[in-house]
Amino acid sequence: MNEEAAQFDPVPVLEIELPIRWGDMDAMGHVNNAVYFTYMEQLRIDWFGRLGFSPDPGGEGPVIVNAHCSFMHEMRYPGTVRARLLVGRIGRSTVETVTEMSRSDEPDRICARGGATVVWVNFPEKRSAPLPDWVREIVLKPLI
Repeated sequence: MNEEAAQFDPVPVLEIELPIRWGDMDAMGHVNNAVYFTYMEQLRIDWFGRLGFSPDPGGEGPVIVNAHCSFMHEMRYPGTVRARLLVGRIGRSTVETVTEMSRSDEPDRICARGGATVVWVNFPEKRSAPLPDWVREIVLKPLI
């Protein structure tokens, strides 16, 4: 695969497990749709931490500008979510991420697929900034 194609074919970089909590369920007895965004957030924050992205209000760092999720199958308590993060297209100041969520006891059955656009921001100027070379080098490295 050439380097340009790799920019568009999502690359798996991290997989974690998260407990399904009793409070994650809605009145229908399955994980509430909003909770999937919390699962994606936890995965993304874990990834940022492992990459060494520390919040620095006086410098630069990542923020998300959108998030989306499609639901294919319900998940119920008790159980564990297997959350996989993949990195897709990398732009001047952006990284597209994809998240796949399944139950750990059925890892091949994707229950939800979502993602977010991560933008590198200069916090004091409150605007996007080009991704530093060191960030471009590490975001595609698997931490699985």
